[in-house]
Amino acid sequence: MTMVIDCHGHYTTAPPQHDEWRTAQLAAYESGTTPPPYPDISDDEIRATIEENQLKLIEERGADLTIFSPRASRMAHHQGDQDVSEAWSQKCNDLIYRVTQLFPGTFAGVCMLPQSPRSGLEASVRELRRCIEELGMVGCNLNPDPGGGHFEHPPLTDEYWFPIYEAMSELDVPAMIHVSGSCNPAMHATGGFYLAADTVAFMQLMEGDLFARFPKLRFIIPHGGGAVPFHWGRYRGLADMLKKPSLDDYIMNNVFFDTCVYHQPGIDLLAKVIDSKNILFGSEMVGAVRGIDPRTGHYFDDTKRYVDALDIDEDERHAIFEGNARRVFPRLDAMLSARGL
Repeated sequence: MTMVIDCHGHYTTAPPQHDEWRTAQLAAYESGTTPPPYPDISDDEIRATIEENQLKLIEERGADLTIFSPRASRMAHHQGDQDVSEAWSQKCNDLIYRVTQLFPGTFAGVCMLPQSPRSGLEASVRELRRCIEELGMVGCNLNPDPGGGHFEHPPLTDEYWFPIYEAMSELDVPAMIHVSGSCNPAMHATGGFYLAADTVAFMQLMEGDLFARFPKLRFIIPHGGGAVPFHWGRYRGLADMLKKPSLDDYIMNNVFFDTCVYHQPGIDLLAKVIDSKNILFGSEMVGAVRGIDPRTGHYFDDTKRYVDALDIDEDERHAIFEGNARRVFPRLDAMLSARGL
């Protein structure tokens, strides 16, 4: 029987004390004072936020396990400095760890990194190691534009990023390429910044030769790969103009897209254009789009329905729902195998 593994979940319903502490932390940074102690949050408070939201929807929609990370829009690397970002990352990741301990059969952890835009990646490497080696997490989220919507960082193929790639390769964990909140008023966060960053990241990877240096590196580009599947012919043509090998050999052994596309025609296009071995099931619920589609009567982010409706064979469906996630997240595969799954 196929498990349904959702590769893209965020703790968007964290207890309010958590976000209140973040507000106080940033206020303390602005005033040059010490932030207050992090609040005590009970196991029962965490259970309530999960049971009334993600767990309820997982059970209603027929999923089995969610790869769970801190709320992406609240990573906000552009706020504060490296110390602020590192402290915030640790609190967010510790909260994810507690969820995975309270619901070990339903959630596997993925960490955020303290990528303050004016700093190097030393703190990010430390936090990645802590979360993988001490907290048992299975991957990380990597922000390609920690400045918050101005795209001032070097491309993902630049040596600036190599320290985190070296750690990812050593630990054998993937990264979801995921930006955070936008501080650019011309760029809406979830409707503009997210999808633009997904598309830009793919083109950056095409222009470089990153996977020759880091052959074990694996990236998930979320939200269906941004605009990439819709413009697949453009990217194939650009690869040819840039004298690159076929995308199938050059990029698609290391890059994967999720199914966070919120209508059936979009999922149909994704599955028609992109090989099933490169697609991971994801919903991003409870996330960017929370309403009910008036045309269908179902929630926009109930993406399992779309995959169920695809005209593909059962081997392909198994790959999208389970097989690819276990291959891309080998630590998750080991965790499930140890449980006899």
